[in-house]
Amino acid sequence: MRTLVENFSTQITEAIKIGTAAKLTPSKHKITNVLICGLGGSGIGGSIVSQLVSGHGIVPIEVVKGYFIPAYVNETTLVIISSYSGNTEETVNCMKLAIHKNAKVVAVTSGGKVQEIAKEKALDCIVLPGGMPPRSCLGYSLTQLFFILDFHKLISVNYKAELEAAAKLIDSEKVNIIAEATIIAEKLKGKIPVIYATTNNEGVAVRFRQQLNENAKILCWHHIIPEMNHNELVGWTEKNDNLSVLIFLDRDDYSRNLARVNINKDVIMKHTDSVREVWSKGNSVIEKAIYFVHLGDWISVILGEMRGVDLMEVNVINALKSKLSEI
Repeated sequence: MRTLVENFSTQITEAIKIGTAAKLTPSKHKITNVLICGLGGSGIGGSIVSQLVSGHGIVPIEVVKGYFIPAYVNETTLVIISSYSGNTEETVNCMKLAIHKNAKVVAVTSGGKVQEIAKEKALDCIVLPGGMPPRSCLGYSLTQLFFILDFHKLISVNYKAELEAAAKLIDSEKVNIIAEATIIAEKLKGKIPVIYATTNNEGVAVRFRQQLNENAKILCWHHIIPEMNHNELVGWTEKNDNLSVLIFLDRDDYSRNLARVNINKDVIMKHTDSVREVWSKGNSVIEKAIYFVHLGDWISVILGEMRGVDLMEVNVINALKSKLSEI
């Protein structure tokens, strides 16, 4: 896993080449909405990208992480099926439903049933390199979402240049990123992480939570500002130094959200001694998101190593899938 995380920038560069070479076809109908279907490491790219393009996207984008698709899906819907393995049963079911509703379906996968269905139905399909854990292939899958949205003229961001800049950023910041990740991992060891972020970075927070779950093999939770100000903040009533709070922040965050963070810290620090702000780096929202993702990945790897766990092992997930296959 350490090697896979180290290769994140290379993965983004390779993903740009894959996206550039992809053979996509236009929709027969004007696209009025987008649905991205995927779970876990394959689905988190949809959460992140949908937030990154929300400020300039011209149609609504929704992310589905389950078996079923919304009733509104029809021939004017672009449905992106994201399953790295190609065998995620929830996503395969969504794919079949989208085909039945005559949506414009584009698949992003390394093979499996998704690729088989795409070939059978003559659907657009971007094929990724296989053989890796899905959570370690976010650079591949996330990048293709930008290419697909751009091909259908649904976004206007200069995503290629920003992705290239993001790859250069994490390479140039490698020493600093690992150093900060090590400090944070030391603070998290033996504690339950509580992850907070402002609205635009919820996808980043979810990604970090998932990586802590799968790589470091620990439980944690996340919440979003300002939503948590309307519920969770009230829960901070008892001293608990087993909790370690990380707040992901960007200096371009809305000023009132930054003000909320300061007020929240005053409340939270009365109940735990471990509160740390984590600030983004980069010149664009894409660069900043990639920086946060990469930093979070490193934290999860280093914390997992500190805990002496097998970072690659996900036996409980495999056992769940095995039992489901018997039903």
